[in-house]
Amino acid sequence: MRFFVTYNAAEQGPPNPEKMAAIGAFADEVTKAGVLLDTGGLLPPSMGGARVQMTGGKFSITDGPFPETKELIVGYAIVQAKSRDEAIEVCRRFMAVAGDGTGEIRQMSGPNDPPHH
Repeated sequence: MRFFVTYNAAEQGPPNPEKMAAIGAFADEVTKAGVLLDTGGLLPPSMGGARVQMTGGKFSITDGPFPETKELIVGYAIVQAKSRDEAIEVCRRFMAVAGDGTGEIRQMSGPNDPPHH
């Protein structure tokens, strides 16, 4: 099963070099184990972001920044796990390295994924 995982750091700004090194070491470990399929950071909406919406057939665009900046996703990962519990454990281990924050785990659905019931 694949899971899309988000992370919102409690602290604003990029991590210090030591924390980045620890995050990199963790990412290398879980990549080699076949658990981490993809990861990346997301720039703030003020750097080319936009919010899009379709309402009643009318498409609209709102450029960033957006008022609820504390809720912005700053990073994501796509994780291969045998179960939801295993995906949660990967997140727990990541957050132990990355630090305080919040996240969300969502099981992915695609043509190569098992059917969901």
